[in-house]
Amino acid sequence: MLFDVWGSDTLIHWAGWAMVFIGLIVLNEVGRRTKLGAAIIFGVAPLAMTIYCVAIAIGVSQGAEWALTNPTHVYQNSWFHYAKVYAALAGCWGFIAIKYQWGKIGKAHWFRAWPFVIVAINIMIAVVSDFESAYHFFVLGQSTWVTSEGATQLAGWNNVFNGIAGIINIFCMTGWWSVYASEDKTDMLWPDMTWVYIIAYDIWNFCYTYNCLPTHSWFCGFALLLAPTVAAFIWNKGGWIQNRAFTLAIWCMFAQVFPYFQEESIFVTHSTLDPGAATAVSIAALVANVAAIIYIAYRAKKLGRNPYKQDVFEGTSDWEKATARRAKVDYAHAE
Repeated sequence: MLFDVWGSDTLIHWAGWAMVFIGLIVLNEVGRRTKLGAAIIFGVAPLAMTIYCVAIAIGVSQGAEWALTNPTHVYQNSWFHYAKVYAALAGCWGFIAIKYQWGKIGKAHWFRAWPFVIVAINIMIAVVSDFESAYHFFVLGQSTWVTSEGATQLAGWNNVFNGIAGIINIFCMTGWWSVYASEDKTDMLWPDMTWVYIIAYDIWNFCYTYNCLPTHSWFCGFALLLAPTVAAFIWNKGGWIQNRAFTLAIWCMFAQVFPYFQEESIFVTHSTLDPGAATAVSIAALVANVAAIIYIAYRAKKLGRNPYKQDVFEGTSDWEKATARRAKVDYAHAE
C-alpha cells in the first residue's frame, strides 16, 4: 500500500484529494484562457507570496515568535521549496511569452528552447533532492532521516534508481525547438511531447514525491500530476507542458503559504513509508524512462532524425492533433 487512506477517514482523504485535483484543473483553465487570469495567478499571487515569505524570514532572523511558529517557516523552510516555486514561475512566464508571441522574444527561434531548459532545471532540482537523500544512506548510514521540516524520508537505492530515471527523463524530451503558440493563443504547444514522455515523466515525478515528499505525495504527486495529464489527454492536445508548469506553480504557491492544509488539516494523508513500495515505484520509474529513451532512439533511427533538433513523433496521432492547433507564425524568420 502506498498511502494511509483506507479506514474510518477514507472519504475525508479522497475529498481532500478531489479538492486539489479539481481546483488545479479549474485554475489552470483560468490561467490559460485569459490574460487577466494569468496576470493574477502568475503575477499578483507570486508577488504576494514573496512579500509574505520575506516578512517571515525577517521575523525569523529577529527571533520573533510569530515567525518561528509560522507554518510556512516550520514546514516549508528548505531550499527545495523555494527553488521549485520560482523555477516553475519562470517556466510559466516563458511559456506565456511564447503563446502570446510577445515582442521579439515570443517569436524568436532561439527562445523556443526555453521550455526544454526550464523543465530540465526543474527535473535536476528534484534529482539533487533524491541524491541528497541517497547521501544520508550511503555516506551517513541512515536508512531514514528527518528533514529540516520534520518530514521522515526513506533513504537508499530507491533514491539512486529514481535519480537516474530523472536524468534519463531529461533526454526523453525531443524536438527542443519545435514549440509553438496555438492559433487561439490559449496554449504553448510542444507537439513532440506525446504520451511517451508524459507517462515516463509522471511515473518518475510521482516516485520523486513519494521518496522525498512523503507527507505531501498524495497531493503533489498523485493529484498534481494527474491534473495536467487529464487535460492534455482529453481537451488540450500538445499543451501538457504548459498545463504542468501552471498547475505546479499554483500548487507550490498554495503549499508555501498554506502548508497547514497538507500538514495539519483533516485532509492530511501520508505515505506508508514502506521501503518495499518505495523501491518498487523507483524501479518502475527507471524502467519506464529506459523504455521511453529506447523507443525514442528507435523512432529517431527509423525517421533518420536528430531527436533533439527534429520531431521524432511526427505522423503519430498526438503529434498531428497538436500540430493542427499551431498558429500561422513564421518562427524561422522571426527576429
